[in-house]
Amino acid sequence: MARYTGPKSKIARKFGEPIYGEDKVLQRRNFPPGQHGANKRRKTSEYGTQLREKQKAKYTYGVLERQFRNLFEKASRLGGVTGEILLQLLESRLDNVVYRLGIAPTRPAARQLVLHRHITVNGEVVNIASYQVKPGDVVAVREKSKALEVIADALSGFNHSKYPWIEWDEAGKCGKFLHVPAREDIPETIKEQLIVELYSK
Repeated sequence: MARYTGPKSKIARKFGEPIYGEDKVLQRRNFPPGQHGANKRRKTSEYGTQLREKQKAKYTYGVLERQFRNLFEKASRLGGVTGEILLQLLESRLDNVVYRLGIAPTRPAARQLVLHRHITVNGEVVNIASYQVKPGDVVAVREKSKALEVIADALSGFNHSKYPWIEWDEAGKCGKFLHVPAREDIPETIKEQLIVELYSK
């Protein structure tokens, strides 16, 4: 499946946030990229603000336009607060759950672990990053992959208690997806209502 493979620091500087995790370039140059990035720019239009928020969400969760649109349409059909449900669907993706469990240091790294068949769901290997994890599902590191250095390094010192919707079992190197997270528990600074307004035009 296609994914963004361009310069990550450029995206982080565009939004002024470490979209892909800690970014040394962003720390040194916390202004938009380009020739006039450090200069004052004209006011962004309402459409531009909404589009920017959608792009921020897409880059944060590593989802391209068609898949993001499909998730939005699914969220709008489910009933309830569409923007909140959209974020909950994004949080329920297998690659994101692997990242939240601390098995991988970043979402792209989590996606790679999933694609390379290092992750199981309820004891079965799942190599689809967009797989929707359901409440009660157990996400684990495959037995023969538990010794991988990248996984051990990511888990070392990771605080599993900061996400109340997941429960980690250190002995089994697995985590249980207890329930979909409430909006106030999702730490991403995404203004989902702007995305809803954009797609509602």
